Amino acid sequence: MRITAVRLQRLVVPLEPPFEAAWDPEPRRSFAVTIVRVETDDGVIGVGSGDTMDGFEAYEHLFVGQDPLAIARHVRVLETIDLHAGRYWPLEAALWDIVGQVAGLPVATLFGGSSDGIPAYASCGSLLPSAARAESALRLREEGFRAMKIRVDPRRLADGMAAVAATRAAVGDSMALMVDLNQGWRMPGDTTPSLDPVAARDVAAELAAYDVLWLEEPLAGTDLRGLAALRASAPGIRIAGGEMTRTFTETLAALDVDAFDVYQPDVVLAGGMLRTRTVAELALARNRWFTPHTWTNGLGLLANLHVAAGVGGGPFLEYPYDPPGWTPERRDAFLAEPIRPDRDGVLRVPSGPGLGAVLDEAAIARYAA
Repeated sequence: MRITAVRLQRLVVPLEPPFEAAWDPEPRRSFAVTIVRVETDDGVIGVGSGDTMDGFEAYEHLFVGQDPLAIARHVRVLETIDLHAGRYWPLEAALWDIVGQVAGLPVATLFGGSSDGIPAYASCGSLLPSAARAESALRLREEGFRAMKIRVDPRRLADGMAAVAATRAAVGDSMALMVDLNQGWRMPGDTTPSLDPVAARDVAAELAAYDVLWLEEPLAGTDLRGLAALRASAPGIRIAGGEMTRTFTETLAALDVDAFDVYQPDVVLAGGMLRTRTVAELALARNRWFTPHTWTNGLGLLANLHVAAGVGGGPFLEYPYDPPGWTPERRDAFLAEPIRPDRDGVLRVPSGPGLGAVLDEAAIARYAA
């Protein structure tokens, strides 16, 4: 079997009303998606998605004519490209989709088959007043979620802490709560300094009083020693991060200094599935948690689910969901069916081979850029 082509389809899904993400200075009025299709001479086609894949056309020749099952080779090539260009890890996800189809097995089974599903936590992306956020938590609980993540803007800490307090009062001990400060990275043009370690420690202590399960990205992602010191001095709350770590080596450096209690690499944005599986195994062996970040689309969500379920990650998996602004129908507009948890809040691994995704070709044609 040989790769005959790598085809990219770029989509723009309009968002009406716009979605106001906590980390974005402007409301999102559209949602960009790049679908990767890897075609083979045997007729097997793998699909993936995640990052934009901008500029990949210049490197397609490095894969055409190669065996799609030679994953280790392709990962090494992608790592050399990453130094010079973009993060093209959705290609690897598409290759694993082919491997699973050839084997007749879900990718999660190939990665270890530790579980067939992981409880999802609703990852809320907008900033809401305290009463509105508490009401949203009660609605999420009724839908089956047993955990949710609340964004807190460090420039509006009082408002964010009020939202956490109101939510905890509303749900009691029936839901796990996480908090994301989004300090690990910056949107283009944002030069706002990150919180300093003392301020981050104060936030952690206050959140621990509300029994928050973990505090995500309280410092810059490059400040590994600061994160490790904060983790060691923050009893009662875990420190999470690593969603934008670009390379396998950078993630290993975080493991070496014990920077996090919860490791969150995103397989389609940084590092890929094969390398992230190694990261997950190392984290779990050190009694740390592995629960990958996901804020792309249904294909990216599935790729992260297969890795986490394969190795036994958890205890929750990130599920981007903050209605009415961000819903499965918007996020997965190009899929035949949006990816949803079961009624008990568990995100199940699709039973079909590969990633188990089914594309909606009519929607893809409608949203083609």
